[in-house]
Amino acid sequence: MLTVYENLCFYVSLPIEKRKCFMFPKKCGIIKRYINFIMLRQVRGRMRGNMKKEKNKANIKLKGALKVYMQWPVWLAVLLLCMVLSIYVVDKEAAGIMMIYTAVYFVIALILFVWKRPYIMGELVRFAADHGQVQHSFVKELDIPYGILDLEGRLVWANNELKDIVQFEKTARSSIFDIFEDLTLEQMPTVEEDVTLHIVHGRKNYRVLMRLLDMSDYREDVPWALEDGNGESVNTLIGMYLYDETEIIALKKENAEEKMLVGLLYIDNYEEAFEGADEVRRSLVTAWVEREINKYMQSIDAIIKRLEKDKYIFVFKQKYLSVVEANRFSILEEIRNLNIYEMTVTISIGVGVGASTYTKNYELARTAIDLALGRGGDQAVVKEGDKISYYGGKSVQLEKNTRVKARVKAHALKEYVETKERVVIMGHSYGDIDSFGSAIGVYRIAKTLGKKAQIVINDVTSSIRPMLERFQDNPDYEEDMFISGSKAQEIVNDQTLLVVVDVNRPAITECKELLELTKTIVILDHHRQTGEAIDAVLSYIEPYASSACEMVAEILQYIGEGLKLKPLEADAMYAGVMIDTNNFLMKTGVRTFEAAAYLRRNGADVTRIRKLFRTEFAEYQAKAHAISTAEVFMDYYVFAVSESEGLDSPSIVAAQTANELLNIDHTKASFVFTEHNGKVHISARSIDELNVQVVMEKLGGGGHMSAAAVQLSECTLEEAMEKVKEVLRDMTEKGDI
Repeated sequence: MLTVYENLCFYVSLPIEKRKCFMFPKKCGIIKRYINFIMLRQVRGRMRGNMKKEKNKANIKLKGALKVYMQWPVWLAVLLLCMVLSIYVVDKEAAGIMMIYTAVYFVIALILFVWKRPYIMGELVRFAADHGQVQHSFVKELDIPYGILDLEGRLVWANNELKDIVQFEKTARSSIFDIFEDLTLEQMPTVEEDVTLHIVHGRKNYRVLMRLLDMSDYREDVPWALEDGNGESVNTLIGMYLYDETEIIALKKENAEEKMLVGLLYIDNYEEAFEGADEVRRSLVTAWVEREINKYMQSIDAIIKRLEKDKYIFVFKQKYLSVVEANRFSILEEIRNLNIYEMTVTISIGVGVGASTYTKNYELARTAIDLALGRGGDQAVVKEGDKISYYGGKSVQLEKNTRVKARVKAHALKEYVETKERVVIMGHSYGDIDSFGSAIGVYRIAKTLGKKAQIVINDVTSSIRPMLERFQDNPDYEEDMFISGSKAQEIVNDQTLLVVVDVNRPAITECKELLELTKTIVILDHHRQTGEAIDAVLSYIEPYASSACEMVAEILQYIGEGLKLKPLEADAMYAGVMIDTNNFLMKTGVRTFEAAAYLRRNGADVTRIRKLFRTEFAEYQAKAHAISTAEVFMDYYVFAVSESEGLDSPSIVAAQTANELLNIDHTKASFVFTEHNGKVHISARSIDELNVQVVMEKLGGGGHMSAAAVQLSECTLEEAMEKVKEVLRDMTEKGDI
């Protein structure tokens, strides 16, 4: 066989005209002819490959430092010539001898450079090839999973680690999106920037790093060289690295779950619940309450300590937070249902989460418990940075019989008024009679203390116009008693006391820009607090109160200085109480009637007020039409749409309609929708079976338990109605209703 092979080599090297004498005999067998043919093709292929390699070696051009290194004999010859010239100046004979040796050196160096160059190039090529194989083996055996993708996400090459993960032999040239479902084509890198993603595959978590690879400078015989459908070389691929972060994520989760959280637990109505009870009953109820609290805390491995008779602090691991959130702080329901000796006790809970220190977590818990109490109690609030979650809040807060808080707030308000040059009062946008009446009460406080006072009103609605007209052009009041928001911005400064009534959210105040112009702000409101708050020096927010006018009426009684309301001012405040309580049918308590009695003693006339606020015929028709088109949702919720065309205050009409719909039997809540000024206004009302404030808060609004509202932008009536229905379905499924 070797002889045949050598003969074939010799045969291929001969010219064509001399090959005839070496042709194989025709009598040779077909198998021998085929073997000789195959061998001839192999020889030709090898010869062509050798010629190609030699040609590639000849075409290789040296660059950079290697090129300079290879040319050093030439540059050394030039140096020797310079030395010969220098010697020639000193001694011509010596220079001649030196010139002979230099010429010999130059000839030898040139011969070696030209003759040995192919061998040197061959060694360089072999070294590069060996180096490439080492690199290829290194990448292939790399512990980090690595693969090559084309621009359409097909996996074309993978190292051993990635093969173990994706079972490359079975999924060769499969789409990476079929292997890793969390990846999509849109996530592939399109510019020369790395793309980092986090995915889950099997039971492990991976961080995926992808970057574009420019293949134009690579050799054509790399393992992942590709061609497109036209047979042209593909110059851009995607390199993909997978970093296993399963253990890191597990450790992070374990570390987070082991962090200690701080919570505060307050008994809302300790004094009211035990008022009039003997020592035996008081001790028994207290023991039952503490037993339920301790049992619940033991279930989450918490340590609880009493701070005062009605205040507790507890510490627990963060991993139990998801547990208590899942059962929606069931301790609230358990305490509320105790009802021992007809004593109903409710609690509020505040939890701080996510701060870097225990002290900061405690401060978050303090803020959370203040929010819970400010919203009426009987609920839990979890504050994680700026994120606030609410749980509970199903019961109506009991009215507190003590007026100590009102007296303390009245004295504090009096001090702030006396230290400022002027007082500016504002309510919420699209003000109602409660906002207007409470502003009138604060106006009277400022005038009694000898201070300049003005009320900010931008839009005069139909609900306040009849009462407002009685103050305008009245010789008992200044012409600039009512000013616009733009005018107020010109006069408010650090020497101004800004009093905000009937609202505690900055976004819906009459002129929110005023809040940035002075640091002395006082809030008087009866709506439940939300996460959005006004930075005030004095905040008096009591959700149990029926109206802001009721709160201001109590404050007026502790100002002193011989304060006396005028009948016109008493009318305005009494009207505010009447409207917000729906003629004393909603949220009325002992203090509500006491405030009404105080206003009556100061000259409020019920007949005059009733005549003043009779409904216009167009508004009455609008309410009747809305009621006639009402529909029932989920058996207990009534929805209606109120027309706004031809009405000065469609939102007021919607609120009145919602109150009327509560008279329908078995109705838990009513929702009336109306369009006004490019927004959809939703008025929500209930009696005691649904906290409509929670429903409206989920849509970005607010209010209190039995009366709430929201304004939706870029939304149609049908879309708004569907959003409310979706909230009701979700709350029903979660057990909030």
